[in-house]
Amino acid sequence: MSRRALLHVLGAGAGAAALAGCGVPPAYVAPADRAATDRSGRDRSLVFANWPLYIDTDDKDPQKRPTLDGFQRETGISVTYTEEINDNDEFFGKISPALMNHQDTGRDLIVVSDWMASRYVRLGWVQPMDRDRQPHVAKELDPLLRRPAFDPGRLHTVPWQSGITGIAYNRRKLGREIRRTADLWHDDLRGRVTLLSGMDEAFCMLMQGNGADVTRWTADDFHTMTEQLRGLVRRRHIRRFTGNDYIKDLSSGDVLACQAYSGDIIQLQADNPDIAFVVPEEGAELWAESLMIPDLARHKANAEQLIDHYYRPETAARLAASVNYVCPVPAARHVLADSKDKEEAELAENPLIFPSDDMRRRLATARDISAKERPAFAKEWNEIVGL
Repeated sequence: MSRRALLHVLGAGAGAAALAGCGVPPAYVAPADRAATDRSGRDRSLVFANWPLYIDTDDKDPQKRPTLDGFQRETGISVTYTEEINDNDEFFGKISPALMNHQDTGRDLIVVSDWMASRYVRLGWVQPMDRDRQPHVAKELDPLLRRPAFDPGRLHTVPWQSGITGIAYNRRKLGREIRRTADLWHDDLRGRVTLLSGMDEAFCMLMQGNGADVTRWTADDFHTMTEQLRGLVRRRHIRRFTGNDYIKDLSSGDVLACQAYSGDIIQLQADNPDIAFVVPEEGAELWAESLMIPDLARHKANAEQLIDHYYRPETAARLAASVNYVCPVPAARHVLADSKDKEEAELAENPLIFPSDDMRRRLATARDISAKERPAFAKEWNEIVGL
């Protein structure tokens, strides 16, 4: 299963809404009730839940994970690594009963998209980290990712990998360049363009295309964008709204341009150099999927140590070379540049792993959709995309 599978947009608000009714106790967990007795000193282990295909593996043995194996050898901490997260909402539903009832989830470390991480932080379901145990995080984390609105100072979350939601297109078949979001609406792309179906994945770039400041966007910005989409849908300009299956459409030529994730396009470009990825002139979204330590995790210090391991530039470089998403450790670029392996050295110059200065100026992280806003916005969005 692809890691970036289609997200169930309505579920993004349904969980929190359900907790508020039907006699269910309040879901919020106060700071004093989040920590358990930490067993890290006497139990050198931890449980790490991640998405599929989201860590480096050995070319000869996919069961071996070099960066994780190196951590275990160096520290003596045994890591139980599970690839059980296929969808943000599905996983939220899986562990939320334990968290809302003040119970251990059985996991010390999880990775979810930042828009979902904001819900965990808001509910008090994750613990603040001890940065004294994480000197590499403090030093190496990309400044563009340090201050998300939902977690000021990144006290509860640390990016695992990052990425850009921009535009991918077939330069040769289209016969022209795409530079702006508005270029998607030209007549020569009628019926040959797709957008992402997930509201949280799609809305930022579309609002930026209309000139909105997504770091403080308003309801008017959202409604302007959705009204524009309604017109495009009525005119059948948009072929469809997709999950990760846009990759197949773009590869086959059924679509000529689409909203896309940077990490996916790196893989497509290896097979088809005509595929281009662009950050529109008006901007695109820089997103992250972040590590968090759930409430009552039994091995907090061990988890903090593992997180810091992945912020060593050498470790971050090896992970980035494998998964090909935007690396949250800029210093890893120099490690790859010095590699004797030609392909690895070339990755240091790939702007979809290490964005150029010009590209970085056009990247932004949208403010979160609040719990109060989400039900109405999700309803409006889903009516348009047909969910």
